[in-house]
Amino acid sequence: MQIGVVVNVKKIVGLLAIALLLFFVFTQPDTAAGSLQSIGTTLRNGAESVIQFFTALVV
Repeated sequence: MQIGVVVNVKKIVGLLAIALLLFFVFTQPDTAAGSLQSIGTTLRNGAESVIQFFTALVV
């Protein structure tokens, strides 16, 4: 019974997160787009750093 409760809580939290994201996109689309761009830039910079690290390791 404990496992079923955990799964339901995870599902509820996931649905709430999606609902909050959609609310944010519908009410403040420019801010949401800026936030997504910022996250994308951070991920790209992190990936480039990892690539640079492994390239330096091989050379």
